[in-house]
Order: sequence, then C-alpha cells, then structure tokens
Amino acid sequence: MRTENVTVTLRDGSEMGAYIAYPDKKPAGAIIAIMEIWGVNETMREHAKEFAEAGFVCLVPDLFYRQEAGVELSDRNPKDVEKAFELYYHFDYDQGVEDMVDVGEFMKTLPEVNGKVGAVGYCLGGKLCYLMCCRTDIDCAVAYYGTYIEHNIREVGNLHRPFILHMAIKDRWVQKEVNDLLERKLSPNPLVAIHKYPGADHAFARHGGLTYSKPEADRALSLSVEFFHKHLD
Repeated sequence: MRTENVTVTLRDGSEMGAYIAYPDKKPAGAIIAIMEIWGVNETMREHAKEFAEAGFVCLVPDLFYRQEAGVELSDRNPKDVEKAFELYYHFDYDQGVEDMVDVGEFMKTLPEVNGKVGAVGYCLGGKLCYLMCCRTDIDCAVAYYGTYIEHNIREVGNLHRPFILHMAIKDRWVQKEVNDLLERKLSPNPLVAIHKYPGADHAFARHGGLTYSKPEADRALSLSVEFFHKHLD
C-alpha cells in the first residue's frame, strides 16, 4: 500500500487538500471517504488504509477546507469538540455535494482507478452520501450513522444509486423515532440496504473514539467492502 497527500482542483478553481491510499493491485475502484466533523484525522486515515487493503483507491477530502483548511480534531479534547461543532453547524451541504462530485471526477483521472467511484461517509459524511445517491451519478455509497438525513427525507424519491445505511440503534444523535422514519422511507427502495447494530452507539466505527466498538465496526466494514466489490470492481 502507498499513501500520499494530494491537492484536488475543484470546478471553481479552488484547491482542496486530501489524503489518499492506494492498493497494491491496480487499476481498482475508487472510494471517497467523507469525514465526520473531526477533519482528516488519524481515524479517517485509518479508514482509507482499510479500504486500500481491501483493494480500492481511497481518498479522504478535506471537507471543511472552505471554512478552514487542514482541520484535525479529536472527540477526546473538549476544545476540539467545541470547534468541530462550530464548523459543522456552518457547513454548506449543497456545496459539499458539488465538491464531492468534483472529487469523484478527479479520481476518475487517476491511472490507478478503473473509472468507477463510490463513497463512504461517517456522520456528516453519511448524510452527504445519501444526498449524492439522490442528486448525482455516484456509482454507489455507504452511510455510517448518517446524522440529519431526515432533514432531507423529501428527496428519497430521487434516490437512484445503490445505498447502504449502517444504523446504530442506540445512537445518541439519531433518536429511535428518526431511525424508524428512515427505515419506513428508505427500505421500500430496492437499491437500499439497512444494516442494524442493536448495541451500537453513534460513531461505533471511529477508531480510538469514545464509543468505538470493534465487533460492530468489523461487521460494518465487511458488509461495506462486499458492497463496494459488487458495484466498483
């Protein structure tokens, strides 16, 4: 595996930083790994390496770069938590979707990529994955605990790309009523698969995080990798 930091030029000419991990075997399908509210931190780099080890080119874009470039925060630091939520609540989802489309086009230009691009997102990134499946031609996407998807549930009729939602049943940020709503609205679509984790809290796959749970994280990763091989190989 090889990793590097790269710069992605977007349609408006602005430049976004990113971390990318390459598998040993190429060309391969590409995955955009969309961060939580903590920036491109060690957890996200670890996710990129996991997907590269599974055989995909995986890029982690600096999602907050329009607000502040190079943010790297931790859920274990109170000051970082305060800053992360400030960035989160000022984040422009519509712009974020457009930026991810540009990132996907960039990945298609890489000689290591076979022309197919999917996405995986965590929390904030999970909602972006849902929106991308509704608004763009991403090949497929996976959402881990997609916070506030319900705010855009009216777009569910436009969901036209294969989509997985990893649903933490004890999620402190996604109430039971919201999970029930998401299941009612999403599950009739044959392109959607919902995987439930009865004992899991929000961010159960965040390496080193306060609510990390290895059994659930391993199961979700296995299901995600299987899904990506089906749609990106």
